[in-house]
Amino acid sequence: MGSEWPSHQLCTCLAPLLLVLLCPCQLPAQASKAQQNAPSRQAPEGIAARRLAHLRHGVNLSGWFAQVADPKGYTKDHFALHTTPSDLALIKAMGFDHVRLSINPQPMFREGEADAIPTEYLGYLDEAVRNILANGLAVILDIHPAREFKNRLAKDDGLVEQFEDFWRAFAKHYGALDPDSVFFEILNEPGEQDRYRWAGVQAKLAAAIREGASQSTIIAAGAHWSADDDLLFLEPLRDANVIYSFHFYEPHIFTHQGADWGANFWHFARGLAYPSTPESAEKAAAEVPEAAHRLYVIRYGFERWNGARVEAEISQVAEWARRHGVPVICAEFGVYRKYADIESRTAWLADVRSSLERHGMGWTVWDYSGGFGVVTKSESGAAPDGPTLRALGLKTP
Repeated sequence: MGSEWPSHQLCTCLAPLLLVLLCPCQLPAQASKAQQNAPSRQAPEGIAARRLAHLRHGVNLSGWFAQVADPKGYTKDHFALHTTPSDLALIKAMGFDHVRLSINPQPMFREGEADAIPTEYLGYLDEAVRNILANGLAVILDIHPAREFKNRLAKDDGLVEQFEDFWRAFAKHYGALDPDSVFFEILNEPGEQDRYRWAGVQAKLAAAIREGASQSTIIAAGAHWSADDDLLFLEPLRDANVIYSFHFYEPHIFTHQGADWGANFWHFARGLAYPSTPESAEKAAAEVPEAAHRLYVIRYGFERWNGARVEAEISQVAEWARRHGVPVICAEFGVYRKYADIESRTAWLADVRSSLERHGMGWTVWDYSGGFGVVTKSESGAAPDGPTLRALGLKTP
């Protein structure tokens, strides 16, 4: 008897449990009240979402501070002549509101002392940023190293630690500028194929940026090529002031047809149309020597890529963003101009741009004057491409 409870105490203790069991309707009512008080995760809120308004229609500035084709490399003359104040004024006149400035960190990265960024090099970059801002454009400072640097970063923890040092110093240098106009992109298209490792590395780099620039907005991305599926895998950072980025070139066999980089067989595949049809794909496939690659081209035709197919891809990113309550930008999309006919190229650009805007995403087209450019350059200056600008919903000055 000593271990048994008196019957009246047993009834008192069981009364709350019996109440719950007999009246389960109270639990949903309480949960509903809690849900009403919880913050909504269906739409992005906060400072990062507000700043996305400055990144609605942008263009990538390639070949200036990264991917330099000049055999002399990263020189004072190159920085002064490649992209000029008149180019920046033209970008603004065409209706763009921001640029994504690709920056290769390697020319200013001192092994073992990565936080000591050379003053002279920073001076060239400072001048470029000043000119961008002076033309009323926001700027994404996109850290855009060459492949060998990214491959090392994917394996070398020591280099990751040094890259943290670099970012902390770099962010501190530019963190004093208007945070509504200057954004920090952690790394362009990480070399990490291991999505789990990249999630950890990116979190460390974001923390270093935040130490250097407490008020600035960070741009984060998924692993490998920053494609839409890489972003869908990513869990958002524990930092509310972040915009998430992805790149969209689907399907690559169309957007990169004739390209002599990437998959080797791309340079054989030319004349592919968009929207895709079996007839145009079969004709292009005939020029591809390897049977397995010919099949890849033929599949493009039967997949019937069109605006609905593009929307199906981008809507998955939109759903991911809604689920996590975060803002998203497409930091790269475009079509290699050399072998794509103008009707197909502009149709694809219009479909992608329309889908992004339908979902409230900012975008930055690739690129200003390179192989995917919105202008063509000659000795007489930069000539805007009217059909391309119309596909982007912009104007020809």
